[in-house]
Parts: sequence; structure tokens; C-alpha cells
Amino acid sequence: MGGAKGEEKPGGADDWCYQFGNKNTFDLKAPKKSPLALRMFVFAMTMLCGISICSMCMKQLGSDGWSRIVKIEVVEPPCNKSTVPPSEVQFVHYPQPITYSREECKCNPVRFFAIISSQRSGSGWFETLLNSHINVSSNGEIFSTKERRSNISSIIKTLDKVYNLDWNSSASKNECTAAVGFKWMLNQGLVANHVDVVDYFNQRGVSAIFLFRRNLLRQLVSQLANNHDRYLKQLNGTHKAHVHTKHEARILAKYKPRLNTTSLIWQLKQADEYTRGALENLKSTRHITIYYEDLILNRTKLFDVLDFLKVPRRKLVSRHVKIHTKPLSEYIENWNEVYSTLNGTQYESFLTSDYII
Repeated sequence: MGGAKGEEKPGGADDWCYQFGNKNTFDLKAPKKSPLALRMFVFAMTMLCGISICSMCMKQLGSDGWSRIVKIEVVEPPCNKSTVPPSEVQFVHYPQPITYSREECKCNPVRFFAIISSQRSGSGWFETLLNSHINVSSNGEIFSTKERRSNISSIIKTLDKVYNLDWNSSASKNECTAAVGFKWMLNQGLVANHVDVVDYFNQRGVSAIFLFRRNLLRQLVSQLANNHDRYLKQLNGTHKAHVHTKHEARILAKYKPRLNTTSLIWQLKQADEYTRGALENLKSTRHITIYYEDLILNRTKLFDVLDFLKVPRRKLVSRHVKIHTKPLSEYIENWNEVYSTLNGTQYESFLTSDYII
């Protein structure tokens, strides 16, 4: 019996090995005839082995391990705070907006502020003055919208957006803003949530600018005149809380409200106590208190505010035109009754003109 004829050839993988080792199946001289084919075969086998090894490593590491391998985190050096006095560090911030990049201004420090005031106290005029500064952004009455002040969570969410420089308004200076804030009226959720607001201000390093009016009688007249125009819309069918021309101011100043002298003293007392109570509740924040009358009589008072915000002193301008510029006797219909009611009381000083324009 011949050896070649009597042997059984293995099947399956053994059959492949048998053929691989059989000189009749694989000619050792073949590489000389076809080197390219052999190279391609070796390359393919190498690729298969590489893929198998990578697959096993991935299973062992898991997705988290792989993320740690391929993730390269670029850590930028922090902004230098060494020049900031220790007492000021809490109030110096370097926001990182999500809606844009501060680019070369990313290490320019930013101060957070809020103008705390009440209606018809000159806050609109004051805010336009601040916004005329190239480095200051004050974003208006953001809490005039009820949804934003419906609860403390909504309030904080809105505050975070403003102080992260992600609030978009016509006042936004974006990249190189040095002081950012807004105007907050006492009755816009501030008094109702004063405990949480004070905590937020102190934790985030927010400074408060208290702006109020001494002459509450003038403030009352301004409120009544503004409400009157809100319904009548005397300027070409449009209500304007603030005007930019003397012509518009004269039109709005023509209205003379008739005051209820029976409840007048009570109204003035309520307004006074409301303001004093708010100041008492908010006084633990870093703050400055200024009065509208002082700003009217002495514009250099504005420098106190700029110094408070740690921004360079500049001349500030506003397009607002004052509406009521004359003595109160010319703006109240029943002036004689009002005079008799307040004369000799703690509010007697409100009857005289406390500034002349």
C-alpha cells in the first residue's frame, strides 16, 4: 500500500493546516513568482490581528476608559487675581458666557450690580447715564415680566443669565463689559423674596445701588401723570414713560392730577415706610445709597457711583428730558387743598421746590 494513497486528509481547520504544510499545495518557490500576492496576504493577516486586539482592549476598558484615553483636555491658565485687593476679590468676576466668547477680554474683571429703586424715582434717566459709559451694561427692568419673578427659582435663573453675560439687550457691551447689572423695582418680586435675594447677592458678590426720591409728593404726581398717559397715549397714540424732546415733555406736563387730600398723608406715610423697610432688609449687601435730587443738583455725585463700581470716571450723558420742571403748585389741580393738608406736618417740606431746572 502506497503511503500517499493510504493517508486520510484531515477536514476543517486541520485540513487547512494539512494543505498549508503540503509542499504540493504550497510551493515555497511561489514568492519569487508572485511577491505582491504574499505581501498582500501578510498585510491582511496583520490588520485582522490588530482589529482583534483592539476589540479585546475596548471590552476590557469599557467606554469610560476609552474616553479617558482619547479625551485631551486643554486647561487654560486662570486669570491673574494677584492685583485685586483681598477685600475686593468677592466682587471681581470672570464670566464665561455660553452664547459667545469674550476672546481677548476674558481676563478683564467684571463687577455685578443691581439698581434698586421704585417707579418714578429717576431710575430710567439714571440708567441711561450709566449705559453711556463704554464699560457698563445695565439691562433695564428685567423683572417687569411676571414670569421671571413668579418664584425664587425663576428669579435666580434670570439673575444667573444676566451675570453670566448671556442676557442680550441693547445695553450689552459683551466682551469688554467691566460692570453688568439691571434695574429692579421694589414691587417686582424683590421685597417679597428679599431674604433669598440678599443671600444670592452676598454669595455672588453683587453690589446694590439704592436710588430713591426724597420728595414723595413729586414722585406721586409723576406716577399719576404717567398712569394718565398710559391710558390716553397723548403722544401720537403712544405711551412714553420717558421723553427725548422738550415738546413731548410739555405735552405730558399739561396734565394736572387732583389729589385725594383725605388719604394723602396716609399715602405718603405708606410710601415712606415701604422704602425704609426695603432698605433695612437689604442693607447687609454691599451697597451705596443715592437720591434723585442730589443727582439733579450735583452731577459729580455720579462719580461716586463709578468709583463704587470700580470703573474709570467719564462724563455721562442721557437723552432723557425731564417732564416736570416747575414748582409743584403748577402741576396739582387742587394745590390749595394739598397745601393746607400738608402744611405743619412732617411732609411740609415736600410743598416747596427742592430743585430748580
